[in-house]
Amino acid sequence: MIQLLLKRYFALPRNIKIAILLTIFLSIICLIIWGIYGIVMLFRPNPNGWENVSKLGISMPLRYEVHGIDVSHHNGEINWKKVEKMRFEDNRKIEFAFLKATEGITHADRQFDRNWEHARKSGMRRGAYHFYIAWREPVGQARNFINSVKLEKGDFAPVLDIEQNSLKSDEQIIREIGVWLNMVENHYGTKPIIYTNPNFYKKFIKGNYDDYPLWIADYSNEALKGYGSNLWFWQHNKNGWVEGIKGTVDFNVFLGSKADLDNLYIK
Repeated sequence: MIQLLLKRYFALPRNIKIAILLTIFLSIICLIIWGIYGIVMLFRPNPNGWENVSKLGISMPLRYEVHGIDVSHHNGEINWKKVEKMRFEDNRKIEFAFLKATEGITHADRQFDRNWEHARKSGMRRGAYHFYIAWREPVGQARNFINSVKLEKGDFAPVLDIEQNSLKSDEQIIREIGVWLNMVENHYGTKPIIYTNPNFYKKFIKGNYDDYPLWIADYSNEALKGYGSNLWFWQHNKNGWVEGIKGTVDFNVFLGSKADLDNLYIK
């Protein structure tokens, strides 16, 4: 059989023989590369316990106990009972949800009131966040949040979502972030949580508001470095699937234990 194949091969035109040889050569190279990649992936460090969770459609850092989501009106009308009942790896579940409440000086998320009520009824730990508009003044933004959100015992501390820049100087933006944080802290009696991304953290938060609980949106790293000891929440993926929610959802994990989580609730 081999002799017959070789005979037919040598009878082929020269350009076809060269093409066959190149194809075989490239196939071997690809197999070698995939083999090396597989070995590297098999033995790479995995301190956060990343595993693909097919039910959610994403990889999850299963080293951690407490997993949650954040939503806004973009996620439509949510069936919170289905969200609470869903289970994934080793009977884990979605244990908390942050809900967009307000934006800027006048805007309120049109799904907030419904989400706020139904998340609580389903037994979900809930939190509310304000989307900060850096080119608007901070006092009106703080009042917008305070007038829209009534936090109860067991809810998370309020959240400031800072991820937009403006033509103001960095120093002015930093000062005005502090105005919002102080007003909201004085009203609710607890330090707000700051949500941001790596660039904004380095530019506006690091060295200025290190004593506030931090929630970082970082999709590029398998392990987080350089955020300090007050990093508690990690938004690690924005493309997960959850029963009861249409479309993809932001996934978060709490980086401490369930006992640590108690320190971030309204008492």
